[in-house]
Amino acid sequence: MKYGFIPATIGIFVGGAAFADTDQIDAIRAATAKYADVNVALAEGFFPAPPGDCTSAAAEGLPPEMGSMGIHYIHPGLLGLAPPGEGRVNGNGMNTDFTTPSILLYEPQADGSLELVGVENLIFMTAWDDAGNAPPMFGDQPWDVMADMGDTDGDEAHGFEPHYDLHVWAQRDNPSGMFAPFNPNVVCG
Repeated sequence: MKYGFIPATIGIFVGGAAFADTDQIDAIRAATAKYADVNVALAEGFFPAPPGDCTSAAAEGLPPEMGSMGIHYIHPGLLGLAPPGEGRVNGNGMNTDFTTPSILLYEPQADGSLELVGVENLIFMTAWDDAGNAPPMFGDQPWDVMADMGDTDGDEAHGFEPHYDLHVWAQRDNPSGMFAPFNPNVVCG
C-alpha cells in the first residue's frame, strides 16, 4: 500500500522537527490540556471516529517502526461534516486553529484508559479550495494532502474525501518530527 501524501510534506522529517514555534506549541498544549480527561472531550462533542480503532503504521501497510497515530476522536461540528450518506465522508469545516482542534489523538493504555498524545486538524480540499484559499500552512509547515491513490488495495484517505490534515504532537514527543503523521512513541496495543 502507498500512503497518500503529496511529496511537499517530505520536509516534515528533516532534522526530526520542522519549524515548530515553541510558543505556538505551548499554547496548543495549554489549551488542550483539559482533554487529558476523555470525558471532557466527550462532553464537548468529540467521539471516536468509526470504527474507533487505534491507527498504526503497520495496520496501514507501512513500516511498523513509524509507530502509530492513536485513536482519533473527532468533532463533527468543527469538521463541518455532511450528513451520512453513500460514498466518502465529506465536510465544509475550515478550522485551522490547533488550540481548538477538530481531532484529538489518544493512545490506549493497558488499564483501558486513554492518554492524550496529540491533536489534528482536517480540512476537506473541495471546500477549502472552492473558498479561494491557498493550501493551508501552520507557520512554515505545509499540511499533508491525503487522497485515495486508487491504484492500491488500501484506502489512503481512510474513507474521507481528499483533504488536508496536520498532526501536532504537542503532548507526546515525536522523534520523527512535531508534524509527522505517525509517532514511534505512540503504541496501539
